[in-house]
Amino acid sequence: MLEKEIIKGFSKLDKEQKVKKVAAYFPNPKEVEKELKSFWHAEIAKQKLFEEFSENTISNFFFPYGIAPNVIINGKNYMIPMVIEESSVVAAASNSAKFWSTRGGFHTQIINQTKIGQVHFTWAGDFEKLNAFFPVLKKHFFQGTDGITKNMRERGGGILDIELVDMRTEIDDYYQLKASFNTVDSMGANFINSCLEEFAEILKEKVSENIELNEYPIQVIMSILSNYTPDCLVEAWVECDIKDLEGVDPDISAEDFAWKFEKAVQVATVDTYRATTHNKGIFNGIDAVVLATGNDFRAVEACGHTYAARDGKYRSLTSIEIKEGRFKYVLRVPMALGTVGGLTKLHPLARFTMELLGDPHADDLMQIAAVAGLANNFGALRSLTTKGIQKGHMKMHLLNILNNFGATETEKQTAVEYFKTRKVSFSVVEDFINDIRQ
Repeated sequence: MLEKEIIKGFSKLDKEQKVKKVAAYFPNPKEVEKELKSFWHAEIAKQKLFEEFSENTISNFFFPYGIAPNVIINGKNYMIPMVIEESSVVAAASNSAKFWSTRGGFHTQIINQTKIGQVHFTWAGDFEKLNAFFPVLKKHFFQGTDGITKNMRERGGGILDIELVDMRTEIDDYYQLKASFNTVDSMGANFINSCLEEFAEILKEKVSENIELNEYPIQVIMSILSNYTPDCLVEAWVECDIKDLEGVDPDISAEDFAWKFEKAVQVATVDTYRATTHNKGIFNGIDAVVLATGNDFRAVEACGHTYAARDGKYRSLTSIEIKEGRFKYVLRVPMALGTVGGLTKLHPLARFTMELLGDPHADDLMQIAAVAGLANNFGALRSLTTKGIQKGHMKMHLLNILNNFGATETEKQTAVEYFKTRKVSFSVVEDFINDIRQ
């Protein structure tokens, strides 16, 4: 590739010009242009829609859109769409769903739906005076955002509370306005941020007008929602008699499986290295649903991982209880999701996902996503504590390996049949492909 120059005004170029600029850094620019354009949508209107989701777009990046069927949640049967490129995730969720469909299915409940936003500011005056004035300020905050919150309040949401937080032990003169919100079916970022910015203006104005406080000005640092929503919680669980776990694997008894499974969860609770991979498996399922619905998986991940470390050590997001012959496996995780606004109705496949899920409210979607996380995690632990993770995972990964070698459809069919009873690895598949080509 050629050395990259500093490009000025790239955002002002049209799409064709951007493609040419990027392709010019390759020794085969015409082929690069053709490759990038091969992923454009055939329908011009849809392609334009996709381009407007982000900036400086030159192509589309495809991810597989799969379905996990037979997912019973609180007695209702779902087909759950999952957008993910990792082999075996959809299979793990589907297998877990099938397993639990005859054992009561998945159970869920919403613990809370509170979201948080903060105005971060400094002020050098007397805290006691500011604190005494805060009830008056609080009334102004609610009144001053009445126009912003009107529609949200009509839907049953709005501002729940606002508190003044003294943070001077951490940073000199530093305070927060910490506000809690219920945004009902929207993720609520724009709503929350609009309220917070209005709070900041009201704070500066009212303090400047108060003769006891205006000796020092309010210096607003920033006004922004937090993606950490520990009180926006959903819980999902499966449970059955231990004897009903019989058949989970032909080579292990129900009692031995329950014992090993419990130990595996305990390991993920006390060991950070294991907890990280354990929780990653949970987010394999959650993220896949979040992506399929056009929600923000980065926010959901950040929140979940922070919650996993809430006591100062990173731990498993799941817990297990084995008592009096009963097996109960629980996932409790915070997540802020929306079913209105953003891409949830704008992206054609996100809209399709919502329709397939029965046009869920935000609390319903939280429960569906949590179940996808628990299902994938259960499937992973089931494999780990019985036959091992690689046998199933590498079988699912086989097609990816074959595609690396440019295998034809006939070669793929031959390989799939051959590896039904053999272990899969990159080198073994490479040797197999070389042998049949000779």
